[in-house]
Amino acid sequence: MIQDQMQPLKRSQIQDILAYLDQGVILLNEDTKIIWANYKGLQLHGCEQLGDLGETAADYVKRFNFYDDAQHPLSPDQHPLMRLANAESFADVEIEIEDEQNATRRVMRCRGMVLQSGQGQQGLSILFLSDITGTIELDELFDRFFQAKPMPAVILNLNSYRYIRANYSFCTMSGYTETEILAQSFYQINVLHHAENASDALQALEDNQTIPTQESSLQTREGDLRAILVSGQPIVVRNEPCMLFTFIDLEGRKRAEEALRQSEQRFATTFRLAPVPMVVYLRSNQCVIEANQAYATACGRSRKEIIGYPLMTTGLQLTRNAQKIIRQTLDKGLPARDIEVRLCTPDGDLTDGLLAAEGMMIQEEDCALYVIQDITLRKRTETELMEAIEAVMQDAKWFSRTVMEKLALVRRPQNESIEIGNLTSREHQVLELICNGKTNNEMAELLSLSANTVRNHVATLYSKIGVNNRSAAVIWGRERGCGLEDQNNENKD
Repeated sequence: MIQDQMQPLKRSQIQDILAYLDQGVILLNEDTKIIWANYKGLQLHGCEQLGDLGETAADYVKRFNFYDDAQHPLSPDQHPLMRLANAESFADVEIEIEDEQNATRRVMRCRGMVLQSGQGQQGLSILFLSDITGTIELDELFDRFFQAKPMPAVILNLNSYRYIRANYSFCTMSGYTETEILAQSFYQINVLHHAENASDALQALEDNQTIPTQESSLQTREGDLRAILVSGQPIVVRNEPCMLFTFIDLEGRKRAEEALRQSEQRFATTFRLAPVPMVVYLRSNQCVIEANQAYATACGRSRKEIIGYPLMTTGLQLTRNAQKIIRQTLDKGLPARDIEVRLCTPDGDLTDGLLAAEGMMIQEEDCALYVIQDITLRKRTETELMEAIEAVMQDAKWFSRTVMEKLALVRRPQNESIEIGNLTSREHQVLELICNGKTNNEMAELLSLSANTVRNHVATLYSKIGVNNRSAAVIWGRERGCGLEDQNNENKD
């Protein structure tokens, strides 16, 4: 097919085509179909076969994006191949071709020739392409890489090792003016001095090779070190080898990392010095990763005997139900509060506490923080109070009539319509024994009744006289003369 298309061509025309075969060449027929492309033409477009370019000029336009030298997108009729399809010849047009599929972008110089057939009509059309990405002039390079790109950048001449251009972003980042930068050499503003692979980067610079992106530090005009990412790309400017350095300013990220580090230090200090027991463990294996001194003291163990060991072997006593509640609550992303726990030393000393648990991530590991409030004194006070009340209830004879009368003044309102005469004989017996300080078991023995029967009589009595505890029943009975005779006999003795 190609031969059929080329047969009408004159010898001189074929020679013209062959002369440009070191460039990319694409042929269109009179129907605007792409009928042939040389290897260079395919390579410049990132294609392996002719069909990858598209079947027609219109398909080619859809496949690739084109920009003019000011980086403005070209309209479809401005594309070089479409101009040829419209029988328009042109020379030395510089464009930028973007291949989104292969993520490539090249700057090319184009020339288009429209050949006439033997009958004076349009025949073949030829597009010549030259890659000038690495050889464009300095002003054009600046427009493309410095004006269009917001990232900081400088250009270093590799023959003189002097900077020949710096964009506004680099000047802002470094604190230098462009004039000050251009007056200095690479050795005075060494952008690779603090690079993580400085020796390899300097060797690549010397060999005019690409410098991979890596972390570094730039010394600013004020002498401060600014964290950056730097990379280098070899280019040619005015026929001289140069290196285009581009940068990413990491100072914001470094500040955030420093703030996080300081926050972690403050947390660690607070954790370590907190007077309440605190412990952190991995939820995956229940092993302790940190414990403060207050926790170690309460457990009677050293931190070395706690860290790295399963949580429940460090002296913490939690019921299975409490562990389940904590686990389910943390799984929902919620804190657990007011869980009763005990801390036990190897000698058996116990500390009562209320536990608060909070989930947290440490180095991408799911952890939990336990904070325990010591309530041993409070529990002891409550226990002592209950024991004191029970002792009083067990021996009511310690209450004098005067005390009973005073207590009667502050008792809660009761059923005033019930008097001694309204009680049954059995209820009266039970009330007398209660006022004399007898326990349920003692009353059962004296009355020859079972303990359950006595308990039922006591409950019935409470309900009838409008009280709900033993001390109130004693007051009610003493006000009405119950138990006083035995007390008077004891006083005489």
